[in-house]
Amino acid sequence: MERSESLGYLVSHLNVSLQNELNERLRRYDLDIKVWPVLFSLWQEEGITQTELSKRCDVASYTMTRLLDQMQSQQLITRFQEADNRRAFKIFLTDHAKALEQDVVREAERINEKFFSVLNAEERAEFMKLLNKINRLEG
Repeated sequence: MERSESLGYLVSHLNVSLQNELNERLRRYDLDIKVWPVLFSLWQEEGITQTELSKRCDVASYTMTRLLDQMQSQQLITRFQEADNRRAFKIFLTDHAKALEQDVVREAERINEKFFSVLNAEERAEFMKLLNKINRLEG
């Protein structure tokens, strides 16, 4: 099998390129690529549990705990213990993290545009449709 025929190779190569570009841009905001999936998920819906957040970000719970510790020390999130389950915490964004959303999402959109620039609108739509179709197999 050639590299150009390997889904794993192609997706991995694209992922590394995207992450490197995004990480470089996130540094402007004193952020790191590891917190991106967490922030992105919480911007879409905050107040979810750490367990749910781990699932959405496809991260092990112990890794999520460390990420949330880091984010709390950066004053990006707060954790509130659930009244009916003392072991469960709901995660909320701080005002500081909310204020970053527009600028940081715009940076991600610029990266999307850069990588999509080789595709026309129809190809972009089809590419995203196919990626979503493949990713649904896991979940």
